[in-house]
Amino acid sequence: MIFDIWYKTDLDYKREQGMRTNQKSARKKIRLFSTVFPAISKLMILFGLFSIFLLSDTVAAFNSNQDTKAEPKGSSNEIEICKGVVKRGETATSLFKNYLTLSSIYEMDRQSRKIFPLTRLRNGHPYKLVLKDNHLIEFEYEIDKNNMLVIQNRSGNFLIDKQSIQYDTIVEVVSSDINDSLFEAVRKSGERGELAWKLSEIFAWDINFIRDIRQGDSFRVLVEKQYRDGKLSGYGNILAAFFTNKGVVFKAFWHQSGYYDENGRSLQKTFLKAPLAFSRITSKFTKKRFHPVLKIYRPHHGIDYAASRGTPVKSVGDGTIEKIGFNKEKGNFIKIRHTGGYATSYYHLNRFAKGMGKNKQVLQGDIIGYVGMTGFATGPHLCFRMTKNGRHLDPLKHISSPAKPVNALEMEQYISKTENLTNKLLSHQLAALKK
Repeated sequence: MIFDIWYKTDLDYKREQGMRTNQKSARKKIRLFSTVFPAISKLMILFGLFSIFLLSDTVAAFNSNQDTKAEPKGSSNEIEICKGVVKRGETATSLFKNYLTLSSIYEMDRQSRKIFPLTRLRNGHPYKLVLKDNHLIEFEYEIDKNNMLVIQNRSGNFLIDKQSIQYDTIVEVVSSDINDSLFEAVRKSGERGELAWKLSEIFAWDINFIRDIRQGDSFRVLVEKQYRDGKLSGYGNILAAFFTNKGVVFKAFWHQSGYYDENGRSLQKTFLKAPLAFSRITSKFTKKRFHPVLKIYRPHHGIDYAASRGTPVKSVGDGTIEKIGFNKEKGNFIKIRHTGGYATSYYHLNRFAKGMGKNKQVLQGDIIGYVGMTGFATGPHLCFRMTKNGRHLDPLKHISSPAKPVNALEMEQYISKTENLTNKLLSHQLAALKK
């Protein structure tokens, strides 16, 4: 009984003490919480504000980066133009590899084949690359003097076109006296050698520029000079030309598609005076000549023209290639059959022009081969021969028949035009004399 009372009293005491302890602990926790919570709350508020600040900066930076990617500063609107000439060994791949993917280059080449294959890019031809952000957007390539290839890149779609080259054309008078050669006289007048070639082609039927040119000869031409970007690029038509050779004045006027004299007669004849524009004669047509290789005397039924290896050789008239090949004595040779029973032969060629073959038709002035020294030859030269019905002719003495004159219905208009062109040439001459 006493034990029970004591046990209960002690148990109650412990319960009371535990309750008091719990109450004290609870009060301490409440005091601690009430003390710490405001501080934590303040820290949380500061952290939240700091996070918002960082987030706003990040968003601003992200937007700034997005804007920069859309429009790179100083590059998105910049167009870069690179000009150059195709170098030996360069291809479309080597030209475009820094600006297009390989698959894009192949696709551009595939689309370009019908208009102009990119495999035909040639050494020395000018080109232009238009770049934006180091990416090709346009390519221009000069195919020849008159045409260019233009490729525009529109996000991988290629627009390909062949366009005519545009020139600023100015008609000018060019004149000079000849002391040595036509080439030197043209250069002395400040012009390019191209003008000498054009002038020699106009009078090629009447003047042999290899043997007929004399000191004191002169020329005066009214020519179209073609300019690009303010620089001389070449020459168009020679509208009128006066050439004085050994005291005789030869006149030529451009009309429709050819040249005629002051009376409307065509300058073009059945055969050119020579198959080379500029050279020198080393051996003439003769019945007895000492052969430099065989060391015997025998007839030489042709004209030998000395010229550097590789000089172009022209067909003197329209015709068909009857024979082409190699002969131990003649070397590489071509024989052309012409109308009226005529035939011309070209010996000792270094090589044939591309596309030459038996039965191929050629036109007067077409390049058929290049000067060499194949066969029995002691130096680079062309042996040129002419026959009629199998009989040998002296090419230097042969007189060719002219082509058709100006149509009678057009003659009055033609004469009026020649008078106008002549006045322009003479007025320039008078102005030069007054100076």
